[in-house]
Amino acid sequence: MLKGLSPLLSPDLLATLRAMGHGDEIAIVDGNYPALEHARRLIRLDGHGVVPVVDAILSVMPIDDFVDEAIFRATVKQDRDLLDPVHAELIACCARHEPERTVVPLLGTDFYPRVKAAHTVVQTSEPRLYGNMILRKGVIYPAG
Repeated sequence: MLKGLSPLLSPDLLATLRAMGHGDEIAIVDGNYPALEHARRLIRLDGHGVVPVVDAILSVMPIDDFVDEAIFRATVKQDRDLLDPVHAELIACCARHEPERTVVPLLGTDFYPRVKAAHTVVQTSEPRLYGNMILRKGVIYPAG
């Protein structure tokens, strides 16, 4: 355990977040997602939901501000605008950490290839369908 850090940030996850570079993406997926098949690197956080995991990651990881879109969510089937409760919770979580950023919905045909290309996939035990998100890492600017 460390002071000031969420206990959801496991040693493997912290090492991965630190190792990721600017522009690398991390996918946080629900318990039904085929993560083992899609992941280049897989970290399992069994027993935890997607929203607390995203909250923990955003507490330490900057989001890319060099691009217009850096936070993505899965959609319900082919409906880009439909928000399930899990999506509303993820959007609210992101807004607390990154109030200037918009969460962009990605249809499955765009979402799945992006997960496969991600630096790491974090699989949660989230039981709600389509509870999946991708975050693009930004930079920490030098002081002054």
